[in-house]
Amino acid sequence: MQDKYKYIGPLYDFLSAIYSGRNIHRCKNAMLDSSRIQPGTRVLFAGVGHGRDAIHAAELGADVTVVDISETMLKQFGHLQEKEAPHLSIRQVHDDILAVGEPGGYDMVVANFFLNVFDESTMLEVLEHLVKLARTDGDVVVGDFCYPTGNVFLRAFKQFYWYAAASIFWVLANNPWHSIYNYPRYMRELGLDIVEMRHFKLLNVNCYSSILGRKRASRPGTPPTQEQAGNAERTSDRLAMDGA
Repeated sequence: MQDKYKYIGPLYDFLSAIYSGRNIHRCKNAMLDSSRIQPGTRVLFAGVGHGRDAIHAAELGADVTVVDISETMLKQFGHLQEKEAPHLSIRQVHDDILAVGEPGGYDMVVANFFLNVFDESTMLEVLEHLVKLARTDGDVVVGDFCYPTGNVFLRAFKQFYWYAAASIFWVLANNPWHSIYNYPRYMRELGLDIVEMRHFKLLNVNCYSSILGRKRASRPGTPPTQEQAGNAERTSDRLAMDGA
C-alpha cells in the first residue's frame, strides 16, 4: 500500500497552521461540540491526518474511529494521542476508506480536508460511501476550501489560494490537480439536507468552510419537502451574502 504522505505527512499540521493562520484547525472543529456529540456518539473520521479534531471529539465522550490509508499519518496521530490524550480509547483503521464496510454504523461521519485529495469522479465515489456509513438522520461533515463565490476579485483570490496549496501536494504527494469542489451541491445530490455552514476567513475573505449535512430517510433524488427546500434556499442565500 503506497504511502503518498511519507515525506510531507510529518509536516502536515505545521504547514496547515502556517498557511491558514490556524483557520484550518478551527474549521476542522467547527461542528464538533457538546450539542452534537455526547458520550457514546459514534463518530468516524475519514483521512484523519494528525487528528486533533478526532481527539477533541473523543474528549467530548464520542466513540471515535479514525481511518487513514497513510501509515505515516496514523503514526503521527498515534504520537499526538500518546502525548496529549493517552487516557482516551480511539479505534484506528489503516485502510482505504472505501474498504470500511459499516453502512449506517455512525452517528457522524467527518471528512476534514480529505475529499480534496481525489480527482472528481473518485471524490464523488468516496463521498457517496461516507453518506452510506452515516445512519439515517445522522450527520456528514465536510470541512475544506470554500467554493469560489462573490465578485470576480474574491473568486480569483480563492482560486489562487487553493491552487497555491494544491501545487504543494501535487508535487510532494502526487495528488490530482483539480479545481475547488462545490461540496454543498454534491451533498444535496446525495440526499443530504444542508443544516449548517460555517466559514473561516483569511485576510477578511472566506477561505474555508465546514458544512454539516443530515442524512434523510428518503432516497437520493426524492423531491425535498417544502421545509427542506426553504432551509436549503436560506442556506444558499446566506452563503451568497457572505460573498466569500
